[in-house]
This record gives sequence, structure tokens and C-alpha cells, in this order.
Amino acid sequence: MASGANSDTLLARDVTSSEIENPRQPLINGVTSSESYSATAAILPFLFPALGGLLYGYDIGATSGAKISLQSSSLSGTTWYNLSSLEIGLVVSGSLYGALIGSVLAFTIADFLALLTAMAPNFPVMVIGRFVFGTGIGLAMHAAPMYIAETSPTQIRGRLISLKEFFIVFGMLLGYISGSIYVDLIGGWRYMYATSAPICLIMGIGMWWLPPSPRWLLLCTIQGKGSLPHVREVAITCLCRLRGVAFSSSASEQVDLILDELSYVDQEKQAAFSEIFQGKCLKALIIGAGLVTGQPSVLYYAATILQSAGFSAASDATRVSILLGLLKLIMTGVAVLVVDRLGRRPLLIGGVSGIAISLFLLSSYYTLLKALPAVAVIALLLYVGCYQTLVGTGVLFAGFGVIAIASLLFIFFIVPETKGLTLEEIEAKIL
Repeated sequence: MASGANSDTLLARDVTSSEIENPRQPLINGVTSSESYSATAAILPFLFPALGGLLYGYDIGATSGAKISLQSSSLSGTTWYNLSSLEIGLVVSGSLYGALIGSVLAFTIADFLALLTAMAPNFPVMVIGRFVFGTGIGLAMHAAPMYIAETSPTQIRGRLISLKEFFIVFGMLLGYISGSIYVDLIGGWRYMYATSAPICLIMGIGMWWLPPSPRWLLLCTIQGKGSLPHVREVAITCLCRLRGVAFSSSASEQVDLILDELSYVDQEKQAAFSEIFQGKCLKALIIGAGLVTGQPSVLYYAATILQSAGFSAASDATRVSILLGLLKLIMTGVAVLVVDRLGRRPLLIGGVSGIAISLFLLSSYYTLLKALPAVAVIALLLYVGCYQTLVGTGVLFAGFGVIAIASLLFIFFIVPETKGLTLEEIEAKIL
């Protein structure tokens, strides 16, 4: 192990399996060793996957402005600007439908797809481009958190995963800024979408360069998909790249530790897809479902909501959207700084509480309080701030509010704290 005198090395407290209620055995043989790593070596394995989050956030921010540009008879630059609410909904949600498909498939085509959306000659091509772009983003967003979680040192894993959310919000801010720059140009929505293509290209090149996850390699071997001696050596090489060559002396020990942690996998049968909705797996699924609090619905339509709240000019609405993005970025930074100190549960409980209140405020604005546009602005600010510590419009937001309340109760009574635990310890604690 490297000396603690090395300023580029960080050490964390030891975590034992005795801290887990009813841990799966064998989970940890003794004490989980603190991981040594080079901070500089840990940057790129996080940075390139996190660009997928930046692209997702950019799409949200850019679409908020593109929606206004696309519907303008003078600025759209098309003959098909007179779109119905359903058609606009397809433009906005097209990437989400694609992301839903992409989340169950893998990625590297998003740069071409961003250009396909930007150069759309008609409405059908526009929707197809949005759908396929969303597929690429869905693939990246699905793979990135797993890769970051599996390759990050345990002691900073929570911070890096939260920092990925920071990238999403930073991308959102860039999207809102792009919208404010291009919204007054003819065909400005094309520029808004095309701007993301270079980022896609950088991410694609970077992901090809990164090594595979050592944990994934070893898991495949345990499941009978490779020769253990050979894969073990490959995993050691990958871990050296992820932690820094200076720490190669401890790589073998850490790979053996991962093998010990994964040893229970060989004793378990292959799970069927239907088992996700049964028993303890359902608990983990519900924790994830707690994220369904309508964030895209609020943020994709931020500029439109602001227009209805009195910022009628397209340029004014898109500029105020930038303030929402800035607040969201600041609150994300706060979450990144405190997540490993306070833990996940307090942030989840506080964030979901604020989300529920803001969603019911938005619902009240659209159903009862139209004469008070300040309610919409306050609700938007509260929503974007609280989210980061994590049919008709009024009915829709009320429905999301109910989901947020249900999520809050589930988090408070069921969700355990995971601060400082390895992935295997978290799995044992939940399942």
C-alpha cells in the first residue's frame, strides 16, 4: 500500500461486515481494506462516463428553448411550425421514449443522432431523431452510473456519483444558455441541438480508451464466462490504470478482495426478469421508482411555465431559465459536498419533502392560482433546489406530488443508509 504521506492518495475508514444487518455470507473475509488511489488516475474513468449525464442535461435545457423556437412562425425556419400539443409532446418526450429503450440495450452513436435531430427537414424526422438520440443517451445514462460505481474507490464513490448528477445539471445550464443565445435566430432550435454533437464525439472516443471494470470482469469469470487466472491478471492491469501505476503493489490484493466479495454469486441461480417484481428485489426497485417525481416534465417545460408566469417574450423566458439552472447547479454542489458526511437518507428525505411541496404548488397554480404567477416561479425554484438533494398540467403535477409523498414515506421507513459501504455490502443490506 502507498504511504499516507503521498498527497495524491486518500484513505478512508475501514468498514466491516458486522455493520450490516444479516449480511450475505461469505461477503467480506474480515475487514474491508481502505483503498489507495491516485486522484489524477481516478479523474478520467469518472469524467468520460459523466459526459453522458452532461448530454442528458443539455438535452433538457436545450429542449426548453427549442420548444419555443420551433413553434414560432417567424423564428422556426420551417413550414411545419404550427404543431399541436400532442406533436410538441412527442418532440419533447421523444428522447425519453428512446432513453427507455436505450436503457435496456449499449452506446456510442449519440453524436450522429444529435446531428440527425438538428438537420430534421420535417416533423417525422424530428421525432425520429429525438427518439434515436434518446436511445443513445439512455444507453450511456444506464451504463455510466454502474461503471463509475464499480471503478471508483469506495470512500469517494458516493461523491463521484453525486458529481455525475452535477454534470447533468451543468449540462442543463449549458442547454438553457444555448436556448437564450439561439432563441431569437431563425431556425435557432437546430443550433441548440447541434451544439451537443462535439460532446458526444469526445465521450465516444474517451469510452473506447477506458479499461473495463475489474469487478465486471471478475463477475463474468465467476459466472463461468472466462478463465480465472487470465481474467485475474487482466483485472489487475485494469485496476492499476484506474488507481494509478504507483499503487500496482496493492492491486493484486484488492482484486483478491473483490473475488472474496463476489464469491457468493457462484452459489446463486440466474435470476429471471420477473423476480425483479418479487420479494426483496421489489424493495430495490421501489427505491429506484422514487425518482419518478416528474423532473423532466418540469424542466423541459420550464421556459413555457415561465412564459405563463409573465415572462411572455421568448428571450426573457429563456434567460430566467438560466437562473433555474444556476440554482440547480448550486444545490447539486451542496449535495456533492455533504453526501459523504451526512449520508444519503437525510438528503433523500429533505429533498423529496421539498419536491412534494413544490409539485403541489405548481398544480395549485394551474388549477386555482392563475392570478398569482409568483407561485409558479417560487414552485420552480423550490423544485429544482430540492431535487438536487436527490393529463392536464395541474392534475399531472398533483400526480407527481402524490408519488413524491409516497416516495418520502418509503425512504423514511424502509431505505437504509449506505454511506461508506461497498457495492456488495449495500446489496446484502437491501436484499
